[in-house]
Amino acid sequence: MIVVTGCSGFLGGAVARALLTRGDKVRCLQRSDVPELRAMGAEVVRIDLGGDRASVADALGEAHAVVHIAAKAGVWGPWSDYFAANVTATRNLLIACQKNSATSRFVYTSTPSVVHAGGDVAGVDESAPTIRRSISPYATTKALAERLALEANGPALATCALRPHLIWGPNDTQLTARILARARAGKLRLVGGGKKLIDSVYIDNAVAAHLLALDGLRPDAACAGKAYFITQGQPMPQKQLIDGILAAAGLPPCEKNIAPWLAYAAGAVLEALWLLLRRRDEPMLTRFVARQLATAHWYDISAARRDLGYVPVVDVNEGLRRLSVHLRSSGAIANP
Repeated sequence: MIVVTGCSGFLGGAVARALLTRGDKVRCLQRSDVPELRAMGAEVVRIDLGGDRASVADALGEAHAVVHIAAKAGVWGPWSDYFAANVTATRNLLIACQKNSATSRFVYTSTPSVVHAGGDVAGVDESAPTIRRSISPYATTKALAERLALEANGPALATCALRPHLIWGPNDTQLTARILARARAGKLRLVGGGKKLIDSVYIDNAVAAHLLALDGLRPDAACAGKAYFITQGQPMPQKQLIDGILAAAGLPPCEKNIAPWLAYAAGAVLEALWLLLRRRDEPMLTRFVARQLATAHWYDISAARRDLGYVPVVDVNEGLRRLSVHLRSSGAIANP
């Protein structure tokens, strides 16, 4: 039995489907139901992982491995919400695993944001230090949780962390959906012209990396106790990827720009306004997002290739083709 958390999300659902398709028994731990996965044979346990530890231990049962993908993502919300969902939930799962003699593997889904201190991140590898504090509660709490996961590695429980970057593809409700929604609303802007190099990862490649880590993880494995960047290995100007996604949806390229300093200032103003109005929805722009859009962020994936055998089989062009096919078949864009 393999436990997967966050199965109602883009990556978690894709990982669960891949495991079920190859014949693994899967138990989904999360707050909401996932009828599609239940129909495929998954067991679904609805639970707050950041709550009672005894309940988490009961939900884990006799699972042999855990793929912990669930997290509070986004860039806005109370620190306490992020800490509970990202740190407390991870700690609860790790404690349950350590007390359960049946569970020997723990794969944690982290993020490259744990090494993004604000400036350009160009071609760094896993030796880059993780942040201690960020203007984003998401990045800070994910860094804390990653450290918990890696520090738990030992003879009885082998752990590793994956840092997939900017996951996109069919059914993506985050990056892909936001780009398309803002473009259709006329609100999409490139910060600094979108010239900075970034890397991303197509959903199928992100899933493959998780399965490779899960299957190869053991106490004496090269990946035990380590974190790995997971990307396409295809750094490109931010504008190129955004325009590719727009083209897949039959939309024209983005030509509107905003200066980096102005984007950061706008993010600060919007954050202050949201706090004043006590709004819980996400502002259109925050300081963290402005920094992300104004800086380079691409990574050396040599370690993942070496230790996990990771190869991004689906390149960006093929991923965009598949995205276009999906959007047309789903009726999101009209067939020519």
